[in-house]
Formats: sequence, C-alpha cells, structure tokens
Amino acid sequence: MNINQEFDTIAAIATPLGTGGVGVIRISGSKSFDIAHKIFRGKTPKAGMISHGWIEDNGVKIDEVLLLAFKDPNSYTGEDVIEIQCHGGVNVVRNILDLVLKNGARIAERGEFTKRAFLNKKMDLSQAEAVADLIHARTQNFAIQSAKNLSGVLAQKINEIKDRLFNVLSRIIAGIDFPEDVAEPEYSYLINEFDAALKEINRILDCAKSSDILRQGLKIAIVGKPNVGKSSLFNKLLNMERAIVTDIAGTTRDVLKETLDMDVAVTLIDTAGIRNIDNVDKVEEIGIEFSKQSADEADLVLFLYNAETGINEDDQKIYDLIKDKNHLIIANKCDLSDNRNNDKAIYISTLTSEGLDDLKLKLKEIVNNFSNEDTEFITNKRQQDCLNKCRESLIQALDAAKKNELQDLIAIDLKSALLFLDEITGEVITDDILNNIFDHFCIGK
Repeated sequence: MNINQEFDTIAAIATPLGTGGVGVIRISGSKSFDIAHKIFRGKTPKAGMISHGWIEDNGVKIDEVLLLAFKDPNSYTGEDVIEIQCHGGVNVVRNILDLVLKNGARIAERGEFTKRAFLNKKMDLSQAEAVADLIHARTQNFAIQSAKNLSGVLAQKINEIKDRLFNVLSRIIAGIDFPEDVAEPEYSYLINEFDAALKEINRILDCAKSSDILRQGLKIAIVGKPNVGKSSLFNKLLNMERAIVTDIAGTTRDVLKETLDMDVAVTLIDTAGIRNIDNVDKVEEIGIEFSKQSADEADLVLFLYNAETGINEDDQKIYDLIKDKNHLIIANKCDLSDNRNNDKAIYISTLTSEGLDDLKLKLKEIVNNFSNEDTEFITNKRQQDCLNKCRESLIQALDAAKKNELQDLIAIDLKSALLFLDEITGEVITDDILNNIFDHFCIGK
C-alpha cells in the first residue's frame, strides 16, 4: 500500500481460524457502518456501544453475533471500525467475511490495520513494531518487554534525544542565519550536548544483545555417540515422550527440535549419534552431518557420554568438535557406575532421574547469563541499525566540535543524526521500508 493512497474499506478475520468460542471479523474504513447496516439485523450500531443481533444474507440467518462500533478517530486504526464477534467455527467466520467483502470491503493486506493506525498517527512506528513482537512473542518475558514498547517506552526515549539534538541544531542555525542578533553556541555547549546524547544512545544499544536473545531465543544441541541417552535426555528436559528411544544404535536419524520457555525461548535439539560413517547407511550419514551442523550453530552444546564406560577415543573425537563452544559435559547412566572421577562432568541418569534437577538448574543459570544484560529497552535489527548510524553521525559532530570546526558543517552531521532517529519513530520513512515492516504481520492485525 502506498503511503499516500486514499484508504478504502478493508476487512479480515482477526482471530485464528479453527474451532473456538468466538471469532472476530474486523472492518475498517469509511464504508464500515454502511456495510454493517446492510448485513446486521438488530439494534442500530452506535459508536461506543455493543449491539446484539444476527448477520443475514438476503434474509438467510448466518449467525447470532455481537457488534462493536468505533467512530473515527477513536478506534485502533483511527478510522470507522466495526468488529463482529461471532461463533468461532471456520465456516461461520468465513461466511461472514465473504458477506462483508460482497457488500463493499476488500480483504486487508498483512498488517494493514496496524499500518493505518501508524499512518493515522494512532501510534508511532516503534509501537507498531511492538505490536508484531507482542503477537509473535514465544515467551512470557518477551511479551512483557514488547508491551513496554507498545506503551511508548522506546519512543519516549528516542523523542527525548531528538528534542535535545533539535534544540542544539536550532541554536546553530540561528547563529548562522542571524549572526548580528544571535551568537553561535559555545563549542563547550555542543560537546556537552553531543556527549549526553551519545550516552543515551549507547544506553539503548547496550540492551541490543539481550533484545536479540529475547526475540530469537537460544539453541541448545545435545550431541554424543549413539546410545549414550541423547533422546532420553531430550524427552526428560521436555517432560514428554517426543523422541523414539531404543537400545538400537542409530535410532535417531534426523534432527528433532522443540521449544522450551525458560524466560528465553530455548530451542532444544536432539541429534543423531555421531560415529564413523564407514559403518552407517546413507540416511544415518546425512543425520550425522546434520548433527555436526546443529552443534556448530548452537549457542550451547550438551556433550553426553556413558558414565559406565567413561570417555573413550570416539567420545573424545566428538568433544574435540565442540570444545571451543559454550558447552556442558554430561555423564549419563550414572546409576550403572560408581566411578565419578570427572570433576568437569554433571552426572545424571535419565532412567532414575538422578542429577536431572541439578542439570536443569545449571541450564537455567546459563540461559539467564546469556540474557542477563539490561533489557530496559527492546530494539530490533532495523532500530539498532538506525541507532548505530545516528551514533556515527553524532561522533563526527562531536569530533568536529572538539576541533572548533565551522558550525554549519557540524549542522550537517547533526541533521543526519536526527534523520536516523526519525526513521525509528517513522517521521521519515519510505514505502519500501514500511511495506517490509508490515509484511511480517499477520492478516487481520
């Protein structure tokens, strides 16, 4: 959708398709109330009120519904909005949507409701992006952090920095344009203001690593020889029988993945046992290569060996593959052996569950260490890129101020810094950037 196009009336199903108690069809645009009058039989919809009645198509009752009416600008999109709450069957919501489309609306594009909310100044771009984060949050913690951005925490801080820099720029321009009436600001003032702005930008960027971890999660791969208990450990950590467990070597042929919520979304990966490919078939050989790739890409590797036999030559070859990565050494089947002379290992038994609580506590500690940095501000890659470019421009302006260079040259870097901040909140934005952001939304939001 082009930023400058005239908005037509759009509609979409706003709830997940499937069997459920309630389904919601959302309509937004100037024809919303007209469409409601055509298909709704009940008390006339009025803004701010809930109406009960039926959706009908040429006298045929489709479903009994509640209808919520919002008059612009007091709606999510800033336009006239009608929300129809119907029963949650797939065919019910589709039938009502088809009827809405037949009576003057078109199907909404991905994220178009939120895009209109942004374009109608109901929220800035950082808040719009927070909506997507909130919807797609895989953990409770990230959902809470995303809600902070939706409430305007990041936008407020960005605007504070912009106000500071704009005041500096105004004083510089006034001194340049009206030299007889206004003195150029002191270079010491410029240095202090640029330093203060850079500290605030660095404060936001210091949260970037934890932001990325909260958004993307961590990968934990379990590796080892065949039959050391990788799939059993995988199942125990998940508290479910997800992987097939047998005493036949090479049972696991593929990579299995499941997600755990440990305040951070953790992708737990069960891998095929790594052994000499001369003794395996083609399918297991591919699985072994996937295992090595999973270990290489993981943020943490759980290296598993048999406590009864100890670490032998084959185990050592596998350990050499992962020793330079973040890893834990785990000795499984400790119920079969009293030998616990490896002080670097965590001894467990997936059969008796001995040591599993200690392992889970250790994993929790490691995951917390990954994400234990400041999470005051949650940012995405686009926002971080804008902040880094802003910082580069400000550093150039600061260096110029320290050298007492011409202030009209300093103003160029200062304007550049402000433009990058405007990109974060959306005051300066292109169609391509805007469409790229909202293409990642679901239809109906």
